Amino acid sequence: MKFLFDLFPVVLFFAAFKFFDIYVATGVAIAATFLQIGWLKWKRRKVDKMMWITLAIIVVFGGATLALHDETFIKWKPTVLYWAFGTAIGAAELLFRKNLIRTMLSEQVHLPDGVWTRLNWSWAGFFAFMGAANLYVAYNFSTDTWVNFKLFGGAGLMLLFVLVQAVFLARHVEEKP
Repeated sequence: MKFLFDLFPVVLFFAAFKFFDIYVATGVAIAATFLQIGWLKWKRRKVDKMMWITLAIIVVFGGATLALHDETFIKWKPTVLYWAFGTAIGAAELLFRKNLIRTMLSEQVHLPDGVWTRLNWSWAGFFAFMGAANLYVAYNFSTDTWVNFKLFGGAGLMLLFVLVQAVFLARHVEEKP
């Protein structure tokens, strides 16, 4: 359910782009991200750091797109977000010896230390790949194709990555006594 909630601004961005243009879609994405945070605050739920980072990036890059009337900025937004996540995961491991994926998932999944390390680096690599893939599509295809990739390609690749990881992790999950 959280995955669908996280996709809310992207789906609205997609719909607004199909009915209007990239600039209306950008405004809708900014408003939808504010609405997400407002909804969580209204429901007295915790707004996680990733959502605050997402808000900051959409406001900066979306705002630049609207102010300068240049779609390049909004096309860079997913890459900046992906690379920020990948960098945070890698830097936490290298600089602080903190495995962020383990921190997020250790309550639900018990794995050997080496598997946690591989899982952590696979997420960092996946985010690096996704950022590069976004730029490739943004600069080599039409804006319409990029918008389609942003919703369907991004969500599809994320789902595929999670499924592959689930198959890999199933072999390593430690049973609780």
